[in-house]
Formats: sequence, structure tokens, C-alpha cells
Amino acid sequence: MVERQRFTFKKEERVTGNKRISALFAHGASFLVYPFKVVFYDYECAVSGPVSVLVSIPKKRLRRATARNRMKRLVREAYRINKELIPSDLLPDNRRVDIAFIYIKDELSGYDKVERSICKSLREISSKLKAERAKC
Repeated sequence: MVERQRFTFKKEERVTGNKRISALFAHGASFLVYPFKVVFYDYECAVSGPVSVLVSIPKKRLRRATARNRMKRLVREAYRINKELIPSDLLPDNRRVDIAFIYIKDELSGYDKVERSICKSLREISSKLKAERAKC
């Protein structure tokens, strides 16, 4: 029987806590995939878990709360559908990856543009993780 892929976005897949967020921005590597700045941090952890995501839409970029909330929903949906682009076999039992998507455009983007950018950034993170594992 074929196992169906579950497209969920649970609480444990979100970056929470000031320590984790601070570590992500202090030690993480970053790159640009317009309209996002992507920061990711690969680290050792006693408890293994899924890849965790943080979505940031600055008030400086989108002034209206409704626009910021819409953009957050679009980013979360695009990630939820395409999160399998980072294979779970890249992360051994004691490793985790935290990812932050920071919106840098001054106006709303459509879902197709957001999804393309999220897919491209997830592929890039995946290739960087593969290269890092090959070094070891």
C-alpha cells in the first residue's frame, strides 16, 4: 500500500523561544532569494525533530496588519506544501535545522512568486546540507 504524504504544519515545526531565535540569527548562514532573506542554522540537539521555520514580515515593509497576515499565510502554505524538498535523511538523529524567512519586498507578492522563492530556498538549503555532510 502506498503511504500518503501528510501536508501538516505543527507547532513543533515552528521556531519558538528567545534562545533558539537568538541562536538562529547569531550563528546562522544567510542568503537572498527575492523577496526573502533566508537564514538557516544547523545544530546538534539532544532531541531530534523536524525542520523548524520562522516567518517574519516586518512592519517597515508592509504597514497594514492585514497585508502582513496574508503574506504570513502565503509563506506558511508554500512551506507546508513543499517542505519535503529537505529530505529527512539529510538530518541524522542528533541534528536539527531552523530556518527563518524574512520578507524584504515593500508590497504584497502573489502565491506563485512566494512558492517559487520558498522552493528555491529549500533546494538551496538542502544542497548546502548535502555539501556539509559530504565534508564529514
